Amino acid sequence: MRAHYTNSAVIITVVTMLTSISSGQAPRPTVPSADDVLPFSATETTLSNGLKVIVIPTGFPNLVSIRIPVQTGSRNEVEPGKSGFAHFFEHLMFRGTPANPPARYQQIMSTAGARDNAGTGDDRTVYYATFAKEDLGTILSLYADMFQNLSYPEADFKTEARAILGEYNKNSAEPLEKLYEVQRDHFYQVHTYKHTTMGFLKDIENMPNEYAYSKLFFQRWYRPQYTTIIVAGDVTPEQTLPLVEKYWGGWKGGSAEPTAIPEEPAPRGPLYAHVPWASETLPWVTVGFFGPAFDEHSKDSAASAILAALYFGQTSDLYKKLVVTEQKIDQLDVDVPASVDPSLFTIAARVKNATDAVYVRDQILSAAAEARAAKVSPGRLADAKSFNKYSFARSIDSTERVAAVVGNYAVYRRSYDTVNNYYRTVDSLTPDDLQSAARKYFVDEGLIVTTLSKDPLPQGIERAPLVRSLAPQAAAESASSESIPVVLQRSPLPQLDVKLFFAVGSAHDPAGKEGLAALTAAMLTKAGSKAMTIDQIDAALYPMAGSFTGRADKEVTSLTALIHRDKWRPFMDVTLPQLLDPGWRADDFERLKTRQLNALVQDLRSSNEEELGKERLQTNIFQGTPFGHVSLGTVAGLRAITLDDVRSFAKKMFTRANLTVGVSGDASDEMLEDLQTRLRALPVGPAASAVTIEPARPSGINVEILEKDTRATAISFGFPIAVNRAHPDFAALSVARAWLGEHRIASGRLYQRMRELRGLNYGDYAYIEAFPRGMFQFFPDPNVARSRQIFEIWIRPVVPANAHMALRIAIHELAELIRTGLTAADFEATRDYLMKNVYVMTARQDQQLGYALDSRWYGIGEFTSFMREALKKLTLSDVNAAIKRHLTSDQLWVVIVAKDAAGLKHALVSDEPSTIRYDGEKSKALLDEDKAIGALKLKIPEVNVKITPIADVFAQ
Repeated sequence: MRAHYTNSAVIITVVTMLTSISSGQAPRPTVPSADDVLPFSATETTLSNGLKVIVIPTGFPNLVSIRIPVQTGSRNEVEPGKSGFAHFFEHLMFRGTPANPPARYQQIMSTAGARDNAGTGDDRTVYYATFAKEDLGTILSLYADMFQNLSYPEADFKTEARAILGEYNKNSAEPLEKLYEVQRDHFYQVHTYKHTTMGFLKDIENMPNEYAYSKLFFQRWYRPQYTTIIVAGDVTPEQTLPLVEKYWGGWKGGSAEPTAIPEEPAPRGPLYAHVPWASETLPWVTVGFFGPAFDEHSKDSAASAILAALYFGQTSDLYKKLVVTEQKIDQLDVDVPASVDPSLFTIAARVKNATDAVYVRDQILSAAAEARAAKVSPGRLADAKSFNKYSFARSIDSTERVAAVVGNYAVYRRSYDTVNNYYRTVDSLTPDDLQSAARKYFVDEGLIVTTLSKDPLPQGIERAPLVRSLAPQAAAESASSESIPVVLQRSPLPQLDVKLFFAVGSAHDPAGKEGLAALTAAMLTKAGSKAMTIDQIDAALYPMAGSFTGRADKEVTSLTALIHRDKWRPFMDVTLPQLLDPGWRADDFERLKTRQLNALVQDLRSSNEEELGKERLQTNIFQGTPFGHVSLGTVAGLRAITLDDVRSFAKKMFTRANLTVGVSGDASDEMLEDLQTRLRALPVGPAASAVTIEPARPSGINVEILEKDTRATAISFGFPIAVNRAHPDFAALSVARAWLGEHRIASGRLYQRMRELRGLNYGDYAYIEAFPRGMFQFFPDPNVARSRQIFEIWIRPVVPANAHMALRIAIHELAELIRTGLTAADFEATRDYLMKNVYVMTARQDQQLGYALDSRWYGIGEFTSFMREALKKLTLSDVNAAIKRHLTSDQLWVVIVAKDAAGLKHALVSDEPSTIRYDGEKSKALLDEDKAIGALKLKIPEVNVKITPIADVFAQ
């Protein structure tokens, strides 16, 4: 049943309000129909200058989200030598205006408790923020000033250009980033999709010389006729539209016609490209076909998404064969084209053994041939449509997500209706439509195969068989009566989020079997039950759009079930037997063990230097304790684990005594009672023993350099602290941490001094709680509850020549914080930001439930109330006293990922002065500060600097 959040009285009011909007398109209220996937009453209007405005009251209280998509991306970079400027402007837009320089912009966002950012793609640049509703006018005014009065001197332009190069260097350590860059450059002949959003490296390196062109690019594309403002949340059109008119109505539209985008000629496939990779990685094989442009009414666009799911998704025959049964690959992904112009439909497979590369490529091509030759059954297509329906409903669980979804689709023709129209087109698809699209796009002329590997691939990889020559593959065809504790968060949301929260984690791994908790969690969620194999379970879950996943952290493991309330009973019938009556199949064990080993060695150690440094810092700080290995384990530990080890661990640890259940959404009493009944089949107990974690602070500064072939240098450093959420000083240290380096926020002191002022890298942040996967998200995942935490500073990758200086600057800033503390103004501004931001970081259904479970584990109250009350009671002296009690700048663990390990060690031990070479002019004050910081003596003895070859990291 779909809820309508706006009644007819509101719509009548909107109509009577039209005279307050300057001449343009009149506001058009939209009442959702029964077949709309967006259940909201939105209002659209176009101002006289061409600016499109969409207002969406979502029914979620307190918060507002703004999304501002601009119809410019890397597609619009038409002049040779000028690639990367759309992405560059995503950064330059935050360089400020005369009225709102960067510091004031950041102060306003902080005061609003906002999380703001921007992103660039092939066809769009999007600016967005989520904040407290009372600050709507302020934020609209701030963004309006940014778009209309952007101003940046050439020196700032050059500083930002170096930060862009730093981002490119950061991305260069990720194999798929480079593979897609080469694929596109090789495939496209004239279209601007030839370069990625980052741009060509040679163009990025030349950016500091293109100040004049930057002005032209901005004047050409940042215009109201290419821009949409989406305001969603606790708002009304009556309140919002006059504010938009007030602040944005004077923005002048561009007069000149935009430069035409070159039209790509007919493809010239089949093509092949290879990327040689210098460091350790598993091979990648990708198969790309030239696909359709996005069109909400085009069956080809919709069919592409369904073809991707049915032939290359997790329920496909190809996935079952290559990942589950034969275990030739450990990842199978598909990138479906959704671009303004025709683009590549790409299937990517990570191959476990290079000798299988040709076989894997041919299996992918055979699946494409199957799509061309045979029609899918009506039942499979109905399942795919059902999955689309329920997964979409799952995705709009907060104001922020509603704004994001509408913004992603509005970029095409600046309309709220695009989302609903597209899903109506999906619902209209027939088996004939899918086959027609496959025959049109899965053709040899539009084919490009791209590979990446460290070692040579088998002969023949460069010559793919013709798709039309391949024969299609045949399609493959059920204790004590005590209740388990439940944290219940009832809401009108139809999507149910169920978490089985076990107080057991990698800290309980037996010595020599590191990784056992994580592997057990995987076996209980991704290895089937006695009654059903995992591919049968995936097939049953697909039409429900349900999922059942597990993740082990240090002291807790969460098994998360997501399902629509209409499907809870068949969902539990299928998923819970994996936990209650596991299949324990040897082939599933080997598959998941190999996948976990690859996640440790390939994904973490070889392909993600930032996460590598952060995780290595944790293990170094906690060496000799149960926290002394990453949750994934060690190479030796994983290899030693047997299937019997997993069975025994599950029986001993995954018990009712260790379990708390969390449920969020519109859960019925019947469903809750049924869940309790089923879970009573778990072993009763006993509860797991509490772990003892007593890390020692280091003597002086201790450095481990992880020697790896890489373009950039990643740095993390920190030390153990006794503060966790239950500690009286948690709120005080939270204020200090946020002021020094709030995650992914530009207002932090580290960000301002290192990234904004000096252009050293992409960002610099500080933490008092573990934040795994931080490079991928704005907020920490819940259910990373730990009894001991660390203070950490994360320096995102810098060019190697600046590594020593970057470390010195960060340590200097930490020392100054300890020496002087916060000012009264800094304290008030940061505390006010956190008071509001606590709502933003718990806005989503899964976050609210996860934080509630964590709060129960820590023994504190509901998180937002707990934090706001603690923050209200704080004084400046409380914060500065906590800083001096808990922080240090001369007893540090440091982890650095670098290529020239010996050279860096020499620089650190010799304590020689360090410098920064700037592309643009810098003030004398900054240069004098650099000179002083560059001479800072870190006093690191040679015995305190260790070089570790990358192959030895996490080995045992």
